[in-house]
Amino acid sequence: MYRIGQEEIDAVARAINSKDFFKINGSGQEVLNFESEWKAYTGAEHCILMSSGFGALTSALIGLGIGPGDEVIVPAYTYIATALAVTAVGAIPVIVASDETLTIDVAEVEKKITKATKAVMPVHIQGFPCNMDALTAVAKKYGVAIVEDACQADGGSYKGKYLGTIGDAGAYSFNYYKVITAGEGGALVTDNRKIFERALIYHDASAVVFFGNQLDENSEPVFGGTEFRVSDITGAIMREQLKKLPSIIDDLRKNKFALIDLLNDKSLVAPSHDEKGDCGTTLALRFASAEKTNDFAKQCEENGLAITIPINTGKHIYTNWIQIMEKRGAIHPAMDPFKMKENEGLQMDYTMDMCPKTLDYLARTAYVAINPDWTKEELEAVAKTVNGAL
Repeated sequence: MYRIGQEEIDAVARAINSKDFFKINGSGQEVLNFESEWKAYTGAEHCILMSSGFGALTSALIGLGIGPGDEVIVPAYTYIATALAVTAVGAIPVIVASDETLTIDVAEVEKKITKATKAVMPVHIQGFPCNMDALTAVAKKYGVAIVEDACQADGGSYKGKYLGTIGDAGAYSFNYYKVITAGEGGALVTDNRKIFERALIYHDASAVVFFGNQLDENSEPVFGGTEFRVSDITGAIMREQLKKLPSIIDDLRKNKFALIDLLNDKSLVAPSHDEKGDCGTTLALRFASAEKTNDFAKQCEENGLAITIPINTGKHIYTNWIQIMEKRGAIHPAMDPFKMKENEGLQMDYTMDMCPKTLDYLARTAYVAINPDWTKEELEAVAKTVNGAL
């Protein structure tokens, strides 16, 4: 969370004072208005605001008709929710390495594609754009769908196109730790009408039929789903956050590039598939060894600057995805994709050392968090600390 204040407080008060803040209402229609505003901002044709990025990813997979018997390729470095969205629909996550940018390695994706592969889920981790040109070419070659996990990349772009809008569907998160936030929340976008209709039904299965005219233009038959619906309180907050998104991204990028300009050794800056489209939330420095990385972090922290080494970020690393690595996809065995007959023979031979290069990159990388509100003096102080540690 970067910028939140009286505007959001007033928006919540507006929704509550209407006494009409269920999603479908005759008052502020905050959720529906946010969806229209997010579509206008990103250029997507369809949008659904929901309770989480996980909900958006799962709804996208449902929209694509993915389930038992199918494989979905995910990167080794992403929050566990990416992989759990796959198991939530009964499919098997196939884990592949990340490249030196810490995003999905497209060459490794192509090696893992089989006749069971139905989708690949590139993750724009830390706002770092994936190599979407190469991935799109591979997906098209094999007839595989792309579901973009842009949950850490609200407002980021790749070659001028917003992250989340390049594949068949995209998911965003508005969790407290994201670029814009309502504490919790997420959104799905797609240009595919069938994906949208199915996701709309799935994400709100117990209410979408009964409230308003949400299904008037739908041709997909209703089916059982789940409940990821949000109220107008979330919608009201997100409308104010969206107004702030352009300036947040602009200032993050400005401060990141300014910090890079002040570095004594710019060769340590990790590569990017689109440095201008990068959200700017994180400066990644790549060292020659894990020992040098740890020494750098220790020296920075001794001078008051917190450093994150991504190998230490728990559930973001495949080796810590307990439910996946130990193949417990559901508590009831009949609902567990790892035990389903349809999934026999699929690629689920996970091992702790299956992606050694990814683990090496993560251990040799240090993250400096960028603050969009740094003053000139604060920015120079950070640069002084980093350079001193280097």
